[in-house]
Amino acid sequence: MDDTTGFGFHEIPTTILADILGREQVMDAGIHPLWPAIGRTAGPAFTVRCAPGDNLMLHAAIYRAAPGSVLVVEAGAADYAVAGGNVCAVAQRRGISALVVDGAIRDLAEVRASGFVVFARGVVPVAGIKAAAAPLGQPVRCGGVVVRAGDIVVGDDDGVVAIPAGLLEQVLAEARAKLARETDQSLDAWQAEHRARIDAILAEAGFTD
Repeated sequence: MDDTTGFGFHEIPTTILADILGREQVMDAGIHPLWPAIGRTAGPAFTVRCAPGDNLMLHAAIYRAAPGSVLVVEAGAADYAVAGGNVCAVAQRRGISALVVDGAIRDLAEVRASGFVVFARGVVPVAGIKAAAAPLGQPVRCGGVVVRAGDIVVGDDDGVVAIPAGLLEQVLAEARAKLARETDQSLDAWQAEHRARIDAILAEAGFTD
């Protein structure tokens, strides 16, 4: 996969990133891929805040986000769809990598067939209105995580992680080292290390068989 905008993070599972960054940078389980085996996406956040029930600014953002961006949307509610098949198709056509929305979309079958990557709380057939204009590129809260424009957002089957822009080099180096260690370790070696660690914790807690 082309990684010119993912800063090397396309190769890193979200589980590795979660181990390094901790809970604070991991979106809650409600922000999930809308179909199985969605693959991994990574790119700089283009942040959007929509008023509850209003999708104007997301519709504006698809014409303003740079190719490779991940649209990160604070929708304010999940009972109206902020995007549907045509909006996602235009975003895909313009090179946007993915949509991550603390809210809902519609036209799921159409979006899934196109292969455009979407993480959201769910699907609802009711479209939002288009009335509330607001600045783009402001910090948003998505899945409980504060995301700023330019943070790198990584999503895969396990969920979505946001890496603060100021930590990219440090986190990528740690993640690559951890991934290499885990890849090189056999299951037998992992089991032995794991058993010893669990037994040590149990002993310290006073557990006896």
